[in-house]
Amino acid sequence: MKAILLAAGLGTRLRPITDTMPKCLVPILGRPLLAWWFALLEEHGVTDVLINLHHFPEQVEEFVVNHNGAIEVELAYEQELLGSAGTLYRNQAFFADADQFFILYADNLTDVNLSALARFNADYPSSLTMGLFHAENPSACGIAELDDNGTILSFIEKPENPKSDLASAGVFVARPGLFKYLRPDSYPYDFGRHVMSNLLGEMNGVLVEGYLRDIGTLEGLTKAEKEWKQEQLQSR
Repeated sequence: MKAILLAAGLGTRLRPITDTMPKCLVPILGRPLLAWWFALLEEHGVTDVLINLHHFPEQVEEFVVNHNGAIEVELAYEQELLGSAGTLYRNQAFFADADQFFILYADNLTDVNLSALARFNADYPSSLTMGLFHAENPSACGIAELDDNGTILSFIEKPENPKSDLASAGVFVARPGLFKYLRPDSYPYDFGRHVMSNLLGEMNGVLVEGYLRDIGTLEGLTKAEKEWKQEQLQSR
């Protein structure tokens, strides 16, 4: 199984921490976020991962060189940010031999069951399966509406009047058929703003199991530190 970790963001809401390091290397319990991701990917059988770089790329390169693990890592530097969908579009060749692959937003701290998400996509095939969670604040998230079969009928980024609390968890399973929906006219080219509307009725979603916290803000990072410590203690 292959995966892409979207990790090139500037992390402006985490300043001053991200004035000296990329968001994907922000420490959680003394361990870089990327190290937690690698552990999760290995646990769920990912063999190859592509990571896009932009902010302090040399630090990520050094981390990967010094990381001892079973996963093969490929790095893709972006001089200008391509956006989530733009990165995938530019790196299609990486997924040429993949029947399924994960698309993962690296600014989340999570232990979600990726294998279960892949099995759902295998049982209910679609070009894109979106992992969902019940959001505390739906107006701050990308919100999906599902029919009884799990097909996504609408997806709205940060709606003023959310019709549900089912939010994108930033974890997806995709198939090669997704690429036919990617038609960037300019960059940055993002899933939420530019692609999801073309996939309505063609993609599905399912609640994911496990812990999930966006660490993209100082508040989120503080919560993650406290919650993750408890998660680790309970898993022992």
